[in-house]
Amino acid sequence: MYSLVTTSIIQGIKSIPVYVEADVSDGMPLFEMVGSLSPEVKESKERVRTALKNTGYILPPKRITINFIPANIRKTGSGFDLPVVAAVLCAIGIVPEEALKDTMVVGEISLSGEVKPVNGILPMVAEAKERGVTRCIVPAENHTEAQLVKEIEIFAVQSIAEMIHILNGGTYIEKEIGKAVAKTIRMLDFSDIQGQHFVKRACEVAVSGMHNLLMIGPPGAGKTMTAMRIPTILPPLDEKEQMELSKIYSVSGQFQLREQLMEERPFRCPHHTITTQGLVGGGLIPKPGEISLAHKGVLFLDELPEFKQNTIEILRQPMEEKEVRLVRVNGTYEYPADFILVAAMNPCKCGYYPDMQKCRCTAASIERYINRISQPLLDRIDICVETPQIKFEELNGTKKEECSDTIRERVIEVHAIQKKRYQKEDFQFNSQIPAARIAEYCALSKDQGKYMKKIYKQLNLTARSYHKILKVARTLADMDGTENILDAHLNEAVCYRNIDKRFWRDSL
Repeated sequence: MYSLVTTSIIQGIKSIPVYVEADVSDGMPLFEMVGSLSPEVKESKERVRTALKNTGYILPPKRITINFIPANIRKTGSGFDLPVVAAVLCAIGIVPEEALKDTMVVGEISLSGEVKPVNGILPMVAEAKERGVTRCIVPAENHTEAQLVKEIEIFAVQSIAEMIHILNGGTYIEKEIGKAVAKTIRMLDFSDIQGQHFVKRACEVAVSGMHNLLMIGPPGAGKTMTAMRIPTILPPLDEKEQMELSKIYSVSGQFQLREQLMEERPFRCPHHTITTQGLVGGGLIPKPGEISLAHKGVLFLDELPEFKQNTIEILRQPMEEKEVRLVRVNGTYEYPADFILVAAMNPCKCGYYPDMQKCRCTAASIERYINRISQPLLDRIDICVETPQIKFEELNGTKKEECSDTIRERVIEVHAIQKKRYQKEDFQFNSQIPAARIAEYCALSKDQGKYMKKIYKQLNLTARSYHKILKVARTLADMDGTENILDAHLNEAVCYRNIDKRFWRDSL
């Protein structure tokens, strides 16, 4: 007999339909699997044979052939175990063929016949719904995640026997697998930061236009404290962003037992010893890296010069394209990477340059430390701001600082201005304006053009860093509610590049 079962495989964060064919015919007893299979998929025939025996079903002494369609996609992972079981059982007549129509089956099995969870259930079920599948059979531990996709029937099974019971028309009893904290209550707030008004202003500008930010200052100046509060002034995620972010965490195996889509903007803070693979993604079976886990949120790189140079240099392309593309022999994997880069660093190894009363670093050691950040990477950072040591009067002041909610309201208004302006474009924020459209959206008067020509030569700017200044000025104009960029906006935007000149060009 012949049977066909629908399942799915994850490539990037996309789900690709795969069909498992089973044919049981007379001939020499054999269990054969074909269709561009990885070792863990090839090994599933032994798991299937043993799990069925322990469930009470002995395979007949016949020729069993399993084929995976399409053959040109390499099948990896252990999620094909349960579909193979379903296909074999249908082919030998244990379950009816009609029961598998418009049904997707995904899951790993143990030798005892127990069904184990797999990663990526959310994008699998979402894609299955889009192509007309009406019900999904998934592992019980993936139940909560699968149910986040509405208008599709979910059957969560704990064993092969339970799947057989359901496919044969038995009553399904919904399970309570466990409860998880659905929402994290953030205790961080910008009102916790005393003083540092210029730094907080820079953070608001960065978030308003979705610009990258670099903070330079001595130890204890509040760089990390400030960075951790930036997600609290970002607007809430919309439904599309929630689903996209949740898919990334589902594929990476960090979404189990959540009772709703992710609502909080991510804040990722990898240690400086992280590998290139950990940062951008990859592996034998590719998974998202930190820059994708920071999608629609903040990627914070503390002690930026301490990262391996080849690791942080690989950020340059994702920062421009807002995605990561991993090319492997088995295919191309694409992961979203639309994040705000927030970086922090000391101005030298000891942390106190240019205060030469405290700094004991030599000119050569300062140069080596600063030059760990390449100019091409620096050019991709829109705003550079110095975080001075906090004064005693500010630290012990009684003045009530502005809270995150108030700042967030202003940010939401500025985002609305940009979305309306760019509603017919394929970008949404000022930081994403392509070079060819700068003159249109960041128009300058004749006098402003002369001023920027002077600044261009004085600061020895590159074309990219010059455009960054104009984009920041556009954001400042939006924050003030003005249609045209004013001189004050250009001056403030230039101030955010002066630190570049101070530390990287003329200080030594």
